[in-house]
Amino acid sequence: MNLLQANGIRRTYGSLQVLKGIDLEVKRGEIVAIVGPSGAGKSTFLHILGTLDRPEEGQVFIDGVNVFGQKDKDLARFRNEKIGFIFQFHNLLAEFTALENVCMPGYINGQISEKDILQRGKELLDLLGLAGRMDHLPSQLSGGEQQRVAVARALLNKPAIVLADEPSGNLDSHTALDLHQLFFKLRNDIGQTFIIVTHNEELAGMADRRLIMQDGKMLS
Repeated sequence: MNLLQANGIRRTYGSLQVLKGIDLEVKRGEIVAIVGPSGAGKSTFLHILGTLDRPEEGQVFIDGVNVFGQKDKDLARFRNEKIGFIFQFHNLLAEFTALENVCMPGYINGQISEKDILQRGKELLDLLGLAGRMDHLPSQLSGGEQQRVAVARALLNKPAIVLADEPSGNLDSHTALDLHQLFFKLRNDIGQTFIIVTHNEELAGMADRRLIMQDGKMLS
């Protein structure tokens, strides 16, 4: 059974048809890279898969759930529990430490104790090589460290799938390679599933599948 299945996804903005009936299936533990020119609809598609936007036509199933068949409140809870997000700009909260940023999705979820959330956050930062940086503010971290904190935050609630939108777009080539290798380590160590939108052909070439979007359609 596929972890994620999208059928006939269409999205328009005004008179502009951005997505023109896209289908996608992703297996559990798979890393899929989506490439294509700017304006092809990659980020729009990723936002729909992540339930941050709704399609005008089509369905998305994640872990067997028809995500857009849920009420808004249930959908928000599902998003928090099942989907992790990593963006080009890490979106860390400047006034909170690395550990506090990582723990934020757990506090929002409210399903486990603060003690367990903190333990999970510390374990993730340790796994990502940031054990000695937990109490640092984002401004005290390098770009690569900030992005690893964002990765840990995405993993805090043990999501079924992580969606990454240009995650290495703001990093130098060496730090970007480290981040890419980290994704594969997480897949191998904990079975994490990733869909990654990227212009980085090196990362795309490392993925299990490299898909091309152009003019709102999936070419391969």
